[in-house]
Amino acid sequence: MNPLPEQKQPDQTPREATQPSPAGSGSYLLSGTVLTDGRSLDNAVVAVTGGRIAYVGPRAGLDQSSLPGLEELDLPAGSTILPGLIDLHCHGGAGGDFPGGSGQAARAAVEFLHRSGTTTLLASLVTASRDNLLRGMETLRQLADEGLIAGIHSEGPFLSSARCGAQDPRFLREPDLPLLGELIGAAGGHLRTMTYAPELPGADAMVRLLAENGVTPSLGHTDADARTTAASLTAAAELLQAAGRGPASRPTVTHLFNGMPPLHHRSPGPVAACLRLAAAGSVAVELIADGVHLDPETVRMVFDLVGAENVVLVTDSMAATGLPDGHYELGPASVSVSGAVARLGDGTLAGGTATLLDVVRRTIGAGVEAAAAVLSATAVPAAIIGEQERVGSLRAGLRADVVVVDGNFERVLVMRAGRLLDKGEARR
Repeated sequence: MNPLPEQKQPDQTPREATQPSPAGSGSYLLSGTVLTDGRSLDNAVVAVTGGRIAYVGPRAGLDQSSLPGLEELDLPAGSTILPGLIDLHCHGGAGGDFPGGSGQAARAAVEFLHRSGTTTLLASLVTASRDNLLRGMETLRQLADEGLIAGIHSEGPFLSSARCGAQDPRFLREPDLPLLGELIGAAGGHLRTMTYAPELPGADAMVRLLAENGVTPSLGHTDADARTTAASLTAAAELLQAAGRGPASRPTVTHLFNGMPPLHHRSPGPVAACLRLAAAGSVAVELIADGVHLDPETVRMVFDLVGAENVVLVTDSMAATGLPDGHYELGPASVSVSGAVARLGDGTLAGGTATLLDVVRRTIGAGVEAAAAVLSATAVPAAIIGEQERVGSLRAGLRADVVVVDGNFERVLVMRAGRLLDKGEARR
């Protein structure tokens, strides 16, 4: 695995020092093995104060006199400390459905996801009517304005009817620039990614408009051939750079393998092009590594082929996440969950029910190194949305988003902006 290159430490200015600490944040010291930026640090400590990370490294290197009042948390032996996880593709949880347009339900979903270890997320919409899409954008815009979510992901409506998956085919449409402009405006600057099918008429102009407005194009739900796929992703990468999004910015692929034709040796389709471009580092591919959407051998193969730095682990979670089997909603669609697998009435998979920590654990179970799996759920997605100097790593100056797991990668503790969300008995 090739870890991400060393990144410059954020500049610590007097202005930051005078800002008030987040409500409920404290000063804490955590000790254990640290996994961050593709590296493992044994016998390390993490110091948190004022809602930010103050120190990461060997205990001997920490000058506690400069950080008075640190409360050492009593973590189980063998604990591992991770950055807060980042999910770029999730539709809800704990009964809350982001596409449903209910602010109260969306807040409940966000609270659950934060406590589960996903401290940063994009709230995902699905294909729906114009009015419902605009209402969804406006609802989620409020959560983004409050800092509860990092932005919005729109999965559609400019998708292939042949590969619509759980997207409602009644509302699929060819790229419509006036409608796209309305959606971007309704999101108030918080639309961060949009899934699109590159073979549709007008897709090239749509990708250009997305890039010009700071939205990352994410190819998916497509029936395109390999050439069309490669051309669109290459153009999207060039447009993002021309728009001044920075060297870390690049297009993504929405849940690789799902919502597209399978790889065939005489008809390689989009999968071949996506893998080739990901291996070259020009795109990042999403994987729903929940044990349902992808076989574990497929997950391991992709990590081996393209490297963890070019993979984004996602959940595609829906309202049933964190709840028992039963009947739920995904936007306008009714979904039945049995054995933790969500399906439409015709048997089509309809999102996931795993948390991102579950996905990381199952990725490790597939044979991927723990540091690699964590990288693909933290620093890689942070860079995709331009948040790498705020979240995604355990480095001095970044927001204190921390997840502690035990030897089985089960959750022990979650911290967001220095505030303990799910601390169990981890205190002295």
